[in-house]
Amino acid sequence: MADVTGDPSAPSYDSELLSDQQDTSGPTSIGDLARIAAKNRKPKLPHWTSLIDCQDGTLLEQVEICVTEQEKRTGAARTTSMGMKDVYTVYLVETRVKESGGQGLGEGHTSLWRRYSEFELLRNYLVVTYSYVIVPPLPEKRMTLMWQQMSTVDNFDADFIERRRVGLEGFLQRVGAHQTLCEDGIFHGFLQKEDSWKEAVHATGFQAKQDSRLKSLNASFRLKKPDRKFEDLKNYASELQGNITAVLKVRAKLVDRLYGIHKIHGNYGRVFSEWSGIEQEMGDGLQSAGHFMDAYKDYIDDYMNEEEQIADQLKEYIYFADALKSVCRKQEVLQYELEKAGDLLAAKTLQKEQVMGNAPSRSFSLRGMRSKIFGPESQESKDAQTKVLEEQIEECEQHLKQATQETEAFIESALVEVERFKKQRTTDLKEIFINYAILQIKISKRGIAVWTNMKDCFQKM
Repeated sequence: MADVTGDPSAPSYDSELLSDQQDTSGPTSIGDLARIAAKNRKPKLPHWTSLIDCQDGTLLEQVEICVTEQEKRTGAARTTSMGMKDVYTVYLVETRVKESGGQGLGEGHTSLWRRYSEFELLRNYLVVTYSYVIVPPLPEKRMTLMWQQMSTVDNFDADFIERRRVGLEGFLQRVGAHQTLCEDGIFHGFLQKEDSWKEAVHATGFQAKQDSRLKSLNASFRLKKPDRKFEDLKNYASELQGNITAVLKVRAKLVDRLYGIHKIHGNYGRVFSEWSGIEQEMGDGLQSAGHFMDAYKDYIDDYMNEEEQIADQLKEYIYFADALKSVCRKQEVLQYELEKAGDLLAAKTLQKEQVMGNAPSRSFSLRGMRSKIFGPESQESKDAQTKVLEEQIEECEQHLKQATQETEAFIESALVEVERFKKQRTTDLKEIFINYAILQIKISKRGIAVWTNMKDCFQKM
């Protein structure tokens, strides 16, 4: 990884994306183009590790975490409602402890198969247990184009499954690089315990907390004093999603046009090849031109594979924005509970003052009506009511103190997490856009090289 600007804080770029960018001033042979196409035939994977800031003391620093393979399986015992066997995909999760050892993961190498639903279970557990953390998102479960609001039929498409495998690996690596999440025992069990892991997750009781959390997050309420910082963060998350979606829409239009242009070159190649069969003097030049056109046409498939992988990295931040909104929503719930606790304490305090006669009663109240009908209450009755109210006030004060401490602790931890996210976001997005720009330069240079060679072919006719 080389630095583009020379600034140590600047993001590094993927040198492999520039490996095919030879000088186009001289002619390029058909063999060179064929070798480049063959080299790029195998889809390149997103360089997730280069996007992940591996901090000191984290699990990823001591353990290699990979999702190396995927496999389609058919359930022998389970069948769908239509009587068809359940078909699903499993992914091979491998961990390899480095020489320095790895935080209770033992030694050596472990590998086990996990379904996508198990990744979902792990993430749900992390979201509930560490509500202040912006938990890394999972890749999409179904093959969708969010910016076109479309869904494809085949979720077992080989290219999509491969991209999802890479996304799942990125998720595990991001969790392993997080200073808090990487120390969780359930996460360690996910990497090492295939049989008893689900039971260990459910034994934590997180599901009940999740149901309660979902109810509170879906509740509608209005805060008296919303926290401006979290309001701004929520608005930023919405803007981030909108901006990335807009970029992906433009990118999809450009790819469609570019794909069409390259396929038109294939038509040129076919015409030149057929033409060379009826022209004796120009036959060799026309045939060479046809070969160059065919090579240029085939190159678009490799280019699109690389661009789709870069787009997946960018799309990840659409889901990161959802995780940021979730943290903001949790802060709103805590703030609302704090305000309710304060209102209840104020109401009980006022009620006590009214019973003691230190505060005017409301214009209409049940106690006032009873006093007018049956006469004023006795001192013993007032003392009994005061004692009960004092006990309730003490409980309210304890509840308010606890709610205040919980809210303050959450805000402090969440703001630290937000700062970490901002740093990660800046580094990641710079890296992604630099790699995308390099990819555009590469495809442009390829076009220049093809047409330069085409010009040489026509001049030799």
